[in-house]
Amino acid sequence: MDDAAETYHHGDQNVSEQVQTYRVFDELTKYAALHIGVLVLMLTLWFCLGVDFLGGLVPGLVVLGLGIWFLRRGKPAQEH
Repeated sequence: MDDAAETYHHGDQNVSEQVQTYRVFDELTKYAALHIGVLVLMLTLWFCLGVDFLGGLVPGLVVLGLGIWFLRRGKPAQEH
């Protein structure tokens, strides 16, 4: 155990794998939140407001399309 503490040098580790994992997690989280929001919108319009299935589907698809468009045109990732 003492050997590991002596061989550790702060700032010498390659963090590229952690950065890539974070970026994938970030993208999955954004798109999952968008899909959950669209699903809640569609089901709320369909069941709570009494509109038919298409009355919930059409606004849901519009919001989904706009959400994907906004998420794809976000800020470019900064490279370190």
